[in-house]
Amino acid sequence: MTAYPAQNVDPAVLPKAKFAFPGPLRDRLVAAILDEAKTATTTLLAEYEHAGEPLPSAGRRSVVVDSDDRPVGIIEVTDVRVVPLGDVDIAHALDEGEGHTTVEGWRADHEEFWHSEEMRRALGEPGFTVHDATPVVLERFRIATRMRDWG
Repeated sequence: MTAYPAQNVDPAVLPKAKFAFPGPLRDRLVAAILDEAKTATTTLLAEYEHAGEPLPSAGRRSVVVDSDDRPVGIIEVTDVRVVPLGDVDIAHALDEGEGHTTVEGWRADHEEFWHSEEMRRALGEPGFTVHDATPVVLERFRIATRMRDWG
């Protein structure tokens, strides 16, 4: 698939899209986005609420940053849904591009991340846990441009 240049868009004025925390996981996710293997992501609704940020909406563009906070691409949201964690299906898990072949495997990896000390600190909840009814934000996106294509 061809990347479409973001015409007349200054990446500095777009919000940042930060996948996971800086480090090996973010680097893998960013690579999957740039390779177009990752076209979906899942975020806890609690993350948006804690940060006081609005949910993304279709058409919104944001700059994907790597672990060094460097812009590497621009994504455009194509769909957003809020569902209970227990309702995430295999299609969404596959579209996350992380190599999961079952919802159970996808969920186990996400629970490990969401139950990490780093995430609990970010949410300000030391005992935070998820369950089937936990609201999650399912976001689909496309790569609009890669910074190497810029200019």
